Amino acid sequence: MDSRPIGVFDSGVGGLTVARAIIDQLPNESITYVGDTLNSPYGPKPISEVRRLALEVMDELVASGVKMLVIACNSASAAVLRDARERYTEGLGVPVIEVIQPAVRKAVGTSGNRKVGVIGTTATITSRAYEDAFAAAVDFEITSVACPKFVDFVEAGVTSGPELLAAAQEYLEPIKDAGVDTLVLGCTHYPLLQAALSYVMGDRVNLVSSADETAKDVFRVLTEHDLLAPEGSKPSFRFYATGDAAEFEVLAKRFLGPEVSGVRHLQRKVLDD
Repeated sequence: MDSRPIGVFDSGVGGLTVARAIIDQLPNESITYVGDTLNSPYGPKPISEVRRLALEVMDELVASGVKMLVIACNSASAAVLRDARERYTEGLGVPVIEVIQPAVRKAVGTSGNRKVGVIGTTATITSRAYEDAFAAAVDFEITSVACPKFVDFVEAGVTSGPELLAAAQEYLEPIKDAGVDTLVLGCTHYPLLQAALSYVMGDRVNLVSSADETAKDVFRVLTEHDLLAPEGSKPSFRFYATGDAAEFEVLAKRFLGPEVSGVRHLQRKVLDD
């Protein structure tokens, strides 16, 4: 048993969808969340820069004493997973969970016609991380499209409206033309746009988010390593933003709820205060 918090991070508010799933599925667990809003979005950045930024945030989380790291960002998962597991899991014994494999696992189990669409940031799609993850699944046809505007919509608090729908229709046209029956939301921001995406794709296409499956992986790994918080624990939730903390709190409360309060600006060594 271990009552230390789980460290969760993303480039912004998108990773709160993963935090929400962890809170719902593991009610005894505490969470320390970092939104790297100063450097958001990660998607258009070179993979080398995403790797550097992600490792800096994870260094801070590990220094604060978290028992696990959850990379709640597809761009960062694609860029840094191997380095993170070598640095933190092999080097320090801190398990690292990512969001790509859980989404692929769900999509493989969901698709009937083996035609799957994947949408994500430019960094995620360019990395071909999803194609690599689907490689073990036999005879799957993957259609991937980068949707760089979507993160900007979410970070601006826009989850509906004509501009969003126009962008969705443009981005999703080749995926609809491919005849997919399953669409992977390959960015943790995208579940916050689910209503618009479902409207454009139609109700016959299943939308797959990695959040719930990632929370299942968190539970499995915590159990395997005897790191679950004691039953009946009173969890604590701490939130940090590298950019404007007040702005992050307003937006995060809309998406996560009352658990978000007292967001602090992230500075070096502040996490262990």
